[in-house]
Amino acid sequence: MNNEYRLYIYAFLSRVMSNIPDRRFITDLKNNESLLEIIGEETYAWVKENDEETLYEAMNVDYSSMFILNTQPVESFVLDAKNETLVGLQNPVMAFYFTHGFEVNMDQTDIMAPDHLGIEFAFMQMLIYRNEHQPQIDFLDQHLFPWVVPYMMGMKSMAETPFYRDMCDFIVEFLSSDYEFLRGDNIHG
Repeated sequence: MNNEYRLYIYAFLSRVMSNIPDRRFITDLKNNESLLEIIGEETYAWVKENDEETLYEAMNVDYSSMFILNTQPVESFVLDAKNETLVGLQNPVMAFYFTHGFEVNMDQTDIMAPDHLGIEFAFMQMLIYRNEHQPQIDFLDQHLFPWVVPYMMGMKSMAETPFYRDMCDFIVEFLSSDYEFLRGDNIHG
């Protein structure tokens, strides 16, 4: 694993978790064999054997059901039963962002929570780009691992499409291997 690969995967994960897939996303996914292979065999076969319109409809229904209607991928919602989004520096994620010079302009996105998984993955991407090693480890320890792993394990059972079932596994596996990579100080590749 190298930083270029890590940047690409975190950008992809940020996009996957930020919004329903649009037609361009479906087209790009369908044409990216190497990405399909790393997501999972079931996804690879499913994407290859279905046309773009079928994929678009199925993935949009699945995303909406999983990440909008049933539960949102928001750290504070998962870790705090109150389902409240803390604002400003009251939110531990916002405090972490602020400490590391990451500004989240909530006016520029449809996402309403600064601790939404799509934004957290984008933050990891920024830390990699800046080559900030220790903050990557700290963010994984303090923010991603405590909620994303159990959240994805639970969400997998709700997934109706191979894509989102495989994505739940892929996210857990990628975060684990990324953490091992960082802890091994192998960030120079």
